[in-house]
Amino acid sequence: MLLLDIEAELSIWDKGRVVWSEEQFPVAELAYHLALWIHGPQAGHEDFELDSMQAEEGMIRIVNSGQGWQIGSLFTPDFWTTPVTWNVLVSEIKQFDRCVREGVTALGIDPAFIPQP
Repeated sequence: MLLLDIEAELSIWDKGRVVWSEEQFPVAELAYHLALWIHGPQAGHEDFELDSMQAEEGMIRIVNSGQGWQIGSLFTPDFWTTPVTWNVLVSEIKQFDRCVREGVTALGIDPAFIPQP
């Protein structure tokens, strides 16, 4: 599956600190699942947990803490980003998607297999 073969470094930063980082992460697969999540019927109402064939379940989690949406990982259970609104989260996901699409295109691959966020 093409989604699994496109890897890059993925880092989650918050206020100048790394929340979590992985050198070879299936970024196209993450972009694919995030696009489906932000446009799904429960968008803005249910948490996200990456369920990947290549990455461990919960490696990337997005939860509504009641104060806003936070990103974290099961590998750093006590380390979360600062809460943000749904609109800010979606904007950041769209920025991530643009970066992944640019990288995929630079590899000579049409990024059409990733749904538009």
